[in-house]
Amino acid sequence: MVRNMEKGTKMKDKTYRQILIATDGSITAEKAADLGVKFACQSGAKVYAMYVIDVTSYDSILMDESWTIDTCEELEKKGHDANIYVEKKATAAGLEAESIVLKGNPAEKILDFADEHDVDMIVVGSLGKSGIKRFAIGSVSEKVVRNAKVSVLVVR
Repeated sequence: MVRNMEKGTKMKDKTYRQILIATDGSITAEKAADLGVKFACQSGAKVYAMYVIDVTSYDSILMDESWTIDTCEELEKKGHDANIYVEKKATAAGLEAESIVLKGNPAEKILDFADEHDVDMIVVGSLGKSGIKRFAIGSVSEKVVRNAKVSVLVVR
């Protein structure tokens, strides 16, 4: 449980029932998953492992249908593989875990899922993008932090 402190006095303990761990399969995402599972263990929370296939970059490109199908299948496989790390960590800790692979804008899908499933905390990794690259494309973790209605843990 996490204790909130305000001017030296204890506030109510925060119990997390459902924690969403967003992953992209990177080392940073694995570190985020490790910490997210630790939080989940403190209150026995259910863990959602989520991978979002970012299709926003393909919106304006006309593609061959067979290429699109093959690419989607490959990206879905990558998503399931990324979620396996989170699921194994959670189940090894005795927690319930569910894998979700979605398509769309990653930040929007993470936020929508959290709202629709009464998630108490979102855990994401941060690649630490800076400068013009961050300004131009934005960061999923930054968009989630700015728009989430629940606590967000960003792991570097």
